[in-house]
This record gives sequence, structure tokens and C-alpha cells, in this order.
Amino acid sequence: MLNFDLNLLLTGQYHDWLLSGLALSLQLAGITLVLALPLGTVVALLRLSPLRVLRGLGWLYVESIRNVPLLAHLLFWYFGAPELLPDQIKEWLYAGNIEALSAIIALTLYTAAYMAEDIRSGIRAVPTVQTEASRALGFGFIATMRLVVLPQALRVTVPPLLSQTLNLWKDTSVATVIGVAEMMYQAAKVESATFRSMEAFAFATSAYLAVALLITGLGAWYQHRYPVRSI
Repeated sequence: MLNFDLNLLLTGQYHDWLLSGLALSLQLAGITLVLALPLGTVVALLRLSPLRVLRGLGWLYVESIRNVPLLAHLLFWYFGAPELLPDQIKEWLYAGNIEALSAIIALTLYTAAYMAEDIRSGIRAVPTVQTEASRALGFGFIATMRLVVLPQALRVTVPPLLSQTLNLWKDTSVATVIGVAEMMYQAAKVESATFRSMEAFAFATSAYLAVALLITGLGAWYQHRYPVRSI
């Protein structure tokens, strides 16, 4: 008969392991979001640039990132990329927390590629007549985007960006494969130490669900508070 003893995880070192894993997962998601959003915006602007070379660079970035699994990105940045660096830098990286750094780089590049497409769609939802009017007033491409187009595109871009944030939160669990001590890693560690699989992974599942529901609720509130209308 299954003995579900949650008290085992509510006290002592196992409690600390799980909470530290939750904290690291939240940090991974938060840092990645802060880095991926501006990077995605830049890539979206590249894809809409009047210069063909820049459009090609934006397209190459998006397609090369999105068509490779996240797991492959993680393994490349942890195992492959450091081997391309000088020995001194490589030793310095391995002496530090290279696992978390590799996860942040992979998650940032991966998330930014998807966010770029959402931002590009939001920008294209703004009528072209507004861009033409801005150019007629003497604004350049960057000024037009920054002062006229992006503020309006934000309204239709926020809901899909929140959806990407939800995906990012779930994707942090994949970082366990390279030894990042996030929530799934710590849950597996507790399970190995106590053989309490049910309690350990129930905690991880509940934590993922709670944060995911919070993000979903935020998206629902935004759509109710600021309904998308035609621009």
C-alpha cells in the first residue's frame, strides 16, 4: 500500500533541496525572459529590415534555432561550445557554474527565436499607412519602429509572448540533462536519497502547475483588461 508521507519533504535537507531547485528554475526563467525579449525584438526588426542582407540574417537565425530541438542546443552549449575556446577560458568556465550558464544561453537563443516571430506578427498587424506616414515625416526605420509601430504592436504581442513565457517555464526542466540543479534535478535527487518518488515528483509537478497557472491567469487578465481590437 502506498505510504504518501509529505512530512518527509517538509522538513530538513530534502525540503531545502526542493526549494532551492524551485528557486533556480524561477531564476532560469526570469533571466532568460529578460535576455530573450530584447533579442527577439532585434531579430524581428532584422526580419522586417528594408535591407535584404539583414532580413536574411534574421531568417537564418530563426530557422536555424527553431528547427533544432532544445535538448540539442543545451548539449551543444555545455559540451561543444566550450571546446572551441582557449584552455584558460575553458578552465575558468568549468571552475564556475557552467551548467547554469549553458542553460541560460540555450534557453535565451531558443526562446528569442519564437518570440521574434510573435513580435514580427504584431508589427505587421500595424497598418502600413502608419509606417508610410512616419517615413514621410522624416523618421528613419529605427525611429519609426520605436516611436510609432512598436508601441501599437505591443497590444497584440503581449498575449503570445505570455504564451512563450509559459513554454519557457516548462522548458527549464530540460536543463536537468546537463546537471543544472533546478527543480527536476532536485526532485530526482530527493527520490534517489529517500526512494519517495511520489512525494518528490508531486512537489515538482505542483510547483510547475502553480507557476504555469499564474502565467496563464496573467494572460487571461491582460486579455480581459486590454482586449485586442483592430489597430
